[in-house]
Amino acid sequence: MLIKPDLKDEEIVKCLHTAYGLHVKRILFLPLGADLNTAVYRVTTNSGMDYFLKLRREVFNEAAVLVPKHLANLGLKQVIPPLKTNVGQLWTCLASFKAILYPYVEGSNSIEANLSDQHWIEFGATMKKFHSANIPDTITSDVPQETFASKWRQIVKAFLARIQHEVFEDAIEARMAVFLKSKSEEILELLRHSEYLVSVLEKQSLDYILCHADIHGWNLLISKEAALFVVDWDTLIYAPKERDLMFIGAGIGDTGRTVPEEESLFYQGYGSTDINQDAIAYYRFERIIQDIGEYCEHIFLSNEGEEERMQSLEYLQANFLPNGTIARAYQSYKKRKG
Repeated sequence: MLIKPDLKDEEIVKCLHTAYGLHVKRILFLPLGADLNTAVYRVTTNSGMDYFLKLRREVFNEAAVLVPKHLANLGLKQVIPPLKTNVGQLWTCLASFKAILYPYVEGSNSIEANLSDQHWIEFGATMKKFHSANIPDTITSDVPQETFASKWRQIVKAFLARIQHEVFEDAIEARMAVFLKSKSEEILELLRHSEYLVSVLEKQSLDYILCHADIHGWNLLISKEAALFVVDWDTLIYAPKERDLMFIGAGIGDTGRTVPEEESLFYQGYGSTDINQDAIAYYRFERIIQDIGEYCEHIFLSNEGEEERMQSLEYLQANFLPNGTIARAYQSYKKRKG
């Protein structure tokens, strides 16, 4: 989130001392990410050690911390494992949040600092190791399974219907409504393609594996020492591997690479694998639809600040840019047809 949550710094300091035994000198809120249920801080102790504090409210799956800890224990060095509390747990409670503490890694996401050729290859190898890892069911019991649910398609349809007759006094809501009206036919076409691909995939025999489900460039961290890390494991799901592979070449964030360059380098590390182009196309369409739905909910239904809501509008508009996510989704759709 971009706006600091309604939580006093003193409460955070007390929590960290009680749960982790830290003597905190300074905490700094970091306005990062589009997730409205996650706030992050840089924490500095009296001894000069820095930590990364993540506060997560509402939906919290224990697997989001248990799985990366397990992967790190297996030797996957591209994962930053959460630290244990004084009683050996990987999180603690703070008001309405779950608090998770990590070592602080100084660096930039891969949108700010584009991946090198070697980083792309390492990224592919990391995802292959994750997809192939032996992860016990005992730590993934709360991970959902892909059902190709219509939730976000129905939400988007409802908002498209709403803007046709409602008058919006709020300036950002009004701008959002005007933009959605101008793109309504394009959005309806996205919905039709997604629904068609669901009908195709439901007839297929699909292999499900544990997927990260959000491996865009903002969730790839490059340290000052040029080490690569995959972060933010809140969206784990059992799904076809294409749930992750669809991000390669999807246009979510500017990677500084062409689609062939991304794919060539990534699969050097991931290795040869059969790709279900129906699934790639579906997940790209569905991701766009989910983003539209979430941005609509944020702008029309939330009480968040103007800055955050304006950013949601800008993020939504970016999908429609030339060679943006929508154009890339149609490219993958045509690829399956060809």
